[in-house]
Amino acid sequence: MARQSFSQWLAELFKFGFVGGVAYVVDTGLFNLLVYGPGQLLLDHPTAGKVISASIATLVAWVGNRYWTFSDRRSQTAGRELVMFVLVNVGGMLVAVATLWFSYYILGLTSPVAVNISANIVGVGLGTIFRYFCYRYWVFSAVGAAAPPSPAPPAGAPHPDPAPSGPR
Repeated sequence: MARQSFSQWLAELFKFGFVGGVAYVVDTGLFNLLVYGPGQLLLDHPTAGKVISASIATLVAWVGNRYWTFSDRRSQTAGRELVMFVLVNVGGMLVAVATLWFSYYILGLTSPVAVNISANIVGVGLGTIFRYFCYRYWVFSAVGAAAPPSPAPPAGAPHPDPAPSGPR
């Protein structure tokens, strides 16, 4: 793969930030809906709310990054990329959940503001740095992006004769 110019890298970084922003809104909005929304479904279990919201946001981010941010670097095997993308996002989600867990259970910072700062600012911020480098150099590395092999001719199809067998 050819080396990127600075302007190409900035464009890639802008796209990554935009896709991440959309995923962040999904993650943060769903997290707050689950924990503090009607019925406060997961009020006593904010880490479960974070796992659910981050999982949905991961799918949003994969689509945006695969088809826009890293569209020139993606491989032909979407399944491979999705598995790697999910693994990277599990790592990023663990960063966010760990910061929330530490803040909530160890430091006792349980107010809605403290929970959001630890999960959605500190945790997501650190996870974003981790994700960008993993996406760029591992997930969307264009490994396996070579053209797929030509299909074999159907059985019984005539094969071209490599050398003429005599005068015609």
